[in-house]
Amino acid sequence: MGSESYWLDTAPAFTGAQLGALPGQVDVAIVGGGFTGLAAARALALKGASVAVLEGGRVIGEASGRNGGQCNTGVAQDYAALSASLGADKARTYYQAYESAVQSVVSLVEQERIACDLKRNGKLKLAAKPMHYEGLARTCELIRREVDAEVELLSAQETRAEVDSAQFHGGLLQRNGVQMHVGRFGVGLAEAAARHGALIFQGVSVTDWKASAGGYRVNTTKGSLQATQILLATGTCQQGGLGWYRRRIVPVGSFVIATEVLPQALVDRLLPAHRSYVTSRMIGNYFRLTPDNRLLFGGRARFAMSDSVSDAKSGKVLHAAMVQMFPQLAHVKVDYCWGGLVDMTSDRLPRAGQHGGVYHSMGYSGHGVQMSVHMGQVMADVMAGNLEANPWRELDWPAIPGHFGKPWFLPLVGAYYRLQDYLH
Repeated sequence: MGSESYWLDTAPAFTGAQLGALPGQVDVAIVGGGFTGLAAARALALKGASVAVLEGGRVIGEASGRNGGQCNTGVAQDYAALSASLGADKARTYYQAYESAVQSVVSLVEQERIACDLKRNGKLKLAAKPMHYEGLARTCELIRREVDAEVELLSAQETRAEVDSAQFHGGLLQRNGVQMHVGRFGVGLAEAAARHGALIFQGVSVTDWKASAGGYRVNTTKGSLQATQILLATGTCQQGGLGWYRRRIVPVGSFVIATEVLPQALVDRLLPAHRSYVTSRMIGNYFRLTPDNRLLFGGRARFAMSDSVSDAKSGKVLHAAMVQMFPQLAHVKVDYCWGGLVDMTSDRLPRAGQHGGVYHSMGYSGHGVQMSVHMGQVMADVMAGNLEANPWRELDWPAIPGHFGKPWFLPLVGAYYRLQDYLH
């Protein structure tokens, strides 16, 4: 069983990386070579800016290449709860931001002709308990009335026709969602950014930056460069001068397994609509089929950071959950098991803007495939002077009390969520 991400293992090699020295000066230095940084680099280069992307590892080597491959409409929270807490107007704006984000991905794939198995199959949220179905029914009615007339509530019988499992009591279908091979997409995005003139450096970690005349001096493990602007697209990164951001983002492990290639007849019975799926529990699961007919099955199997030991333990938890959901997979081999870190904010809404003169976009809270791509392009507009382009511009971002970078409280949060799942 491989410990590498399926997406990264089956992606083509990136051929556009810079092998020489850093440039002396650029208009924009982007810290982080995931979807946010690469999308921003492409958009800025198309505007005529000189851009250097500084990535400590390989492009898309962290969250962008380690996720569940779902690219969907819908906020991270229950829409009805978000509307009740923030008001209908803001909830609608944020929901529409995710709709725009999905379209940003589709448009980019089409414009750059990225071969990444893009399919618009939608997302089905599965009710794990009867009371969850009642909640989905209320949410469906509200979404349909206020923001998206295309959502549909499925009965238990209709859901069983979509998902061959006896566990679910119905589901909420949101049609405006896509799937893709995120590894192929990410490499295609990096190649496009390089083709348009962005300089992309791998294996170059930023250690700090200091304001200087006309911009910033950016110091890295491979030398320094001068930049007029900086964009931090760092997610859960724990290195460099990111202390202010680490106090506001909780890195949470998310874990995934992928089976061996399944026979077509089994796939047709198991998930005939080939959608993206997520369960309604607080500690739930997400799953989908890969382009080569593997079942990819993930979730917050354990409230722990990701490393080789933690990933292996989580893989066993996920396998047990998968077999409980789909007993017909009891004897199917698991070929891949991996983990990654999700950049959670306390309210599960992204944050983007400026702090101390430096731009940032991060905190996608498990919904980053679409929003990271979208916000990379948005931040290119913001950095060119269009502040209104940023849908998250009015959100405060206070530090999380007691949090200084290492999430010591994750086991307590996990225990609380398990209790809530048991009670509700």
